[in-house]
Amino acid sequence: MNLGFIESKTYDEIAVGETAATEHVLTTDDAMAFASISGFHSVLKSDELIARAGGVPPTGPNMWCASLISGLFSMNIPGPGCTLKNISLSFHNRIHVGDRILVNVRVTAKEDATKTVNFDCEASNGAGIPIFSGTAQLLAPPTKLRWSTLPVPQLIVNDPYRRYHGLIARATSKQPVKTAVAWPCDEVSLGGAIQAFKDKLIVPALVGSESTIRSLAETMQLDLNTIQIVDVGDSRTAAVRAVEMARKGEAQMLMKGSLHTDELMSAVVSREGGMRTGRRISHVFALDVPSYHKTLFVTDAAINIQPDLETKIDILQNAIDMLLKLEVVKPKVAILSAVESVNPAIPSTLDAAALCKMVDRGQITGAIVDGPLAFDNAISSDAARIKKIKSPVAGDVDLLLVPNLEAGNILFKELQYLAGALAAGVVVGAKVPIVLTSRADGELARMASCALGVLLAKPAPVMA
Repeated sequence: MNLGFIESKTYDEIAVGETAATEHVLTTDDAMAFASISGFHSVLKSDELIARAGGVPPTGPNMWCASLISGLFSMNIPGPGCTLKNISLSFHNRIHVGDRILVNVRVTAKEDATKTVNFDCEASNGAGIPIFSGTAQLLAPPTKLRWSTLPVPQLIVNDPYRRYHGLIARATSKQPVKTAVAWPCDEVSLGGAIQAFKDKLIVPALVGSESTIRSLAETMQLDLNTIQIVDVGDSRTAAVRAVEMARKGEAQMLMKGSLHTDELMSAVVSREGGMRTGRRISHVFALDVPSYHKTLFVTDAAINIQPDLETKIDILQNAIDMLLKLEVVKPKVAILSAVESVNPAIPSTLDAAALCKMVDRGQITGAIVDGPLAFDNAISSDAARIKKIKSPVAGDVDLLLVPNLEAGNILFKELQYLAGALAAGVVVGAKVPIVLTSRADGELARMASCALGVLLAKPAPVMA
């Protein structure tokens, strides 16, 4: 290994008018690495989304630019051992992935009493457009320092949510889906719907109080000029009207706004004017778990509280059909319980055995299904091997069918808060997919939920 050396300049060696420069091309990996270190996770978008957005959000890249100045001072003037006292930068334009950034500093003054060196700082892109300008004050080391330089190790950026990014990229390659958004009357739900519109996932019809929606939009500086608003007076009426639009083919997807979930679902399951099909309606979470090798689906953790065997048949077939539409080939399904043996004292093990036999008989189709399995045996082939369980799904499961809503709710929240999973979800089994988002969902999870709905929605009928 060849070692190099860098030397500092002492205060006396630095001359007014002296300059130093560096340049660097901003890559997606740079943006993602900076986000990982700084916590600015809005830059964590796929290459496709970054390109479509025309760049990355301004705050992260601007601060990344400032880090180039730190490197310039540390490696050039004054060099190793310098201390930054103050820096003030004004940013004039945003930068984009692929831009070449040129950073220059120039010594403007020296203060003998404090041994402070003053600098002017500026940066521009490859086209000469100014990015930032400002000033900095540093203390040069009092004695010359000579430090060895080691080769910088290659930084491998791992995007923990690459599967969600892929899901969103697939959805944006399709035509945006006309979506009835029921009661988007707070900043979170209205902002989420408009962001999905900007990302070309949906064409929203905002079903709610027009005065409230327009007031929120003005406060949030959102442009609603091209967006349909269906004016209704209350949230319950909004749910009924949104469902009516979907039933009549005026919308191919529903999205929950700021109303309660039970208000929307009551309208969906209504025997008069609802969107029932021949099956029970159920919910499926798509979890992007960084420590798992593929998307992990969980059903049903949101709709059916204590499903019996007949209901579980529909829940399972709904989820299998959904995975097939998402192009998961021969999905592997684990029917979860507390144990892996059939035990009459644990009803969920009896349901699991019955469901597996129904798969064998062709009454449930489209997937490889095994159960009962405990969670560890479903997720880990090692756990199954140690327990001498031979299962075609152990360690490679796509879908977990939970015994009841409580178990599913606890499971997906544990994966969220302890394993760093992102959870997107959609209601299936109705005439159109229904996107149910939580106020606690971040932007990426909301967009992934929309993407799920887009990929499951039927195309709008072509008008003659």
